[in-house]
Amino acid sequence: METEIPIPKNFELRHQLRNRVRIVSSVLAGDPERGYILEILLKKRPEIKRVRSVFAIGSVVIEFDSSRLPKKNLLILLDAVLGNIAHKQADLKQDKRKSLGGPLQDIDLAVQGMSCASCALLIEMVLNRDERVKKAAVNFATETVNVQGCLTSADVVEVIERLGYSAMPVDTLSQRKKLIEKELHRIDVARRRFVTAGLLTIPVVVSAMAMGSRNWLHWLQFALTTQVVFGSGRQFFSKAYRLAKQRAANMDSLIALGVGSAYGYSVPALFRRRGHIYFEAAAAIVTFVLLGRYLEERARGKAGEAIRKLVDLQPQTATLLLEAGHERSIDIDDIRIGDLLLVRPGEKIPTDGLVVYGISTVDEAMITGESMPVVKNPGHTVIGGCVNGNGVLHVKATAIGMDTVLAGIVHMVDQAQAAKLPIQKQVDKISAVFVPVVMVLSAATLAGWLLAGAPFGFAFGNAITVLLIACPCALGLATPAAIMVGAGQAAKQGVYIRNGESLEIASKLNAIVFDKTGTITEGRPRVSKLVKISRMAEAKLLLLAASAENNSEHFLGKAVVAHAREQGVEPGECAYFYSETGRGIRAEVAGYKILLGNQAWLESQQVAIERLAEHADLFARQGQTPVYMAVDGKEAAVFAVSDNPRDEAADAIARLHRLGIKTMMVTGDTEKTAHFIADKVGIADVVANARPEQKLQIIRQLQQDGRNVGMIGDGINDAPALAAANVGFAVGGGADIAIESADLTLVQGDIGKVTDTIELSAFTIRVIKQNLFWAFGYNTVAIPVAALGKLNPMIASAAMALSSVSVIVNSLRLNK
Repeated sequence: METEIPIPKNFELRHQLRNRVRIVSSVLAGDPERGYILEILLKKRPEIKRVRSVFAIGSVVIEFDSSRLPKKNLLILLDAVLGNIAHKQADLKQDKRKSLGGPLQDIDLAVQGMSCASCALLIEMVLNRDERVKKAAVNFATETVNVQGCLTSADVVEVIERLGYSAMPVDTLSQRKKLIEKELHRIDVARRRFVTAGLLTIPVVVSAMAMGSRNWLHWLQFALTTQVVFGSGRQFFSKAYRLAKQRAANMDSLIALGVGSAYGYSVPALFRRRGHIYFEAAAAIVTFVLLGRYLEERARGKAGEAIRKLVDLQPQTATLLLEAGHERSIDIDDIRIGDLLLVRPGEKIPTDGLVVYGISTVDEAMITGESMPVVKNPGHTVIGGCVNGNGVLHVKATAIGMDTVLAGIVHMVDQAQAAKLPIQKQVDKISAVFVPVVMVLSAATLAGWLLAGAPFGFAFGNAITVLLIACPCALGLATPAAIMVGAGQAAKQGVYIRNGESLEIASKLNAIVFDKTGTITEGRPRVSKLVKISRMAEAKLLLLAASAENNSEHFLGKAVVAHAREQGVEPGECAYFYSETGRGIRAEVAGYKILLGNQAWLESQQVAIERLAEHADLFARQGQTPVYMAVDGKEAAVFAVSDNPRDEAADAIARLHRLGIKTMMVTGDTEKTAHFIADKVGIADVVANARPEQKLQIIRQLQQDGRNVGMIGDGINDAPALAAANVGFAVGGGADIAIESADLTLVQGDIGKVTDTIELSAFTIRVIKQNLFWAFGYNTVAIPVAALGKLNPMIASAAMALSSVSVIVNSLRLNK
């Protein structure tokens, strides 16, 4: 009598034989990582011979030696192991984060050899299981991986290569250029593989259609198909084999299984001279898939055009100036900070630097959006990748590699294109279980038709068709392809995206908060008037004010310094300097204690400003910003600083209003100046005299009211609000900290691009939804039709190949 089997808590016993059991556990369902852990633990037992899992439904089949491991003991073991996995796995990621020690590395690599979205998911899953990795994200469309963790680039390359793929660093623009050259070579290889397979497949298909009972045509098909399958199509089998060793599968596995089954079934039939032959199906499947891969490679090449244009801006060589006037041509990666470089007329500037000799004009349009060439002479900075005009320049390198402006822009576009939007996360979960589910459906199709009494050849053909018609590639490409094109199009329009999620969120914005100075206004303030009440000479006041403000990064401070220099007064040394963000500065110059700032700043320092207030009020009513000055605790002067609204500001704000978006100006400027500028550009809601913490509070209050808020600013005082907003827009040319805090950067401060970005975001999301609809719809319709025997393998392979291409072609509409 068999020993009573205990009732398990963590699984259901679905089927049992003497040496074999099948269980289904909710602990494992939809979680490959838990499944792998269970398999590893079970295989450590010598009594267990084989373990097969279907992660999608949490099913596990275990074959064991019952003489050495009684079934009752096995079930008790399974229940205990699954209970432990269920208890521990919930905290695994948290424990993993806690175990990370040492500084985190942010590693970007290009991955080659991925053939579908399942490849990307496999690499991502394996990397995320590594205890040294905090986060890993693989993007199939851009063929890149980003890893954050306590490991080196070489460690990541090793993990990827173990899975059968190759990886290379993209730390410099020259490395990116080499990668692009490899992409072009890969497109050429894909074309040649398709052409070769196509030329061999045509006679196979034609002879199959007209063959009758002539045996020599069978042998012709065999000879040509063998070359197609194991020549042009060998990549499918090699990748499927490598993945099988890792107990994983992807689209290549389905293709290899379908082609191998058709070919393997046909060879014995050829030698027996009876039974159906599927040589034409095997050859056609390979050819159609290769056609799809070729078209996909070409389409992805067009989608990555924006990045290529940016990378092509950097020259590959530079001219290094040596002692005694000698010069030498060097590779761009050999430049070192401090090197003196020669830039001849018409050449591209090799890297960011400082002009030390010569005068010329430089075309910076591709980087800054500035349409007119900019005059450069000693003391001016230049940006790598920009084109020199008619003069000769000697440039001292100040930044190299990934620290250059151009590399930073490319990296921002890279990040945006490789980002996973929230909508993609659900798609990834579906794609992760798609291939195993399709294999199960294929087996079910074969069994179902055989049980229904159909001939084996017919049932077998339908099973192969189910394998081939399924296409996780279309699902995997639906979102990243659209993001890749959308982010590239944004870059073309002068909007650089740092955070890919902002491309999705921008379409939902219903409130935009503007800073004033340098955002709505041009950011080129100038002192239009100076009123002094001090007995000190105007030149002396200007010297003290300029010396103090020379340490400030604020636009108003720079205006004071520029005005002093226009009057022939050069700033002197400052013994002490303190800045209160959004209010003013305190400094000590030549023994004098200087205060410069707004009314609230001087009042907080107990300085009476009654005599200057009337003049300041008049300036404010005229739209000019008053800057008060006190010397040794007494009011001394007030500067009127004017900054005109940008030409496009009124039209940009009107466009936002037409989209139903609320606009608001929040500025540290005076009430009257703020309202004067706001009235000019059409903003009704104004908050003046706002400190940085108030800007942050206003953003959060709007969010609490249910608004999705965009913030547009340029200065250090805008950084907290930019970071807190749902989408932060930094005005190009503003302070670096503002740009680092923002999700998007508007080149040349063109705030009209805000509306363009919102519209592009909406279009991108619409394209993503269309892609997902067609990808899901394709599989929803195609798989049942194939299972019902309404398709043949050749048509299925063609439809599968073209489905991925259709997703990319639809995404390319964003370029228009």
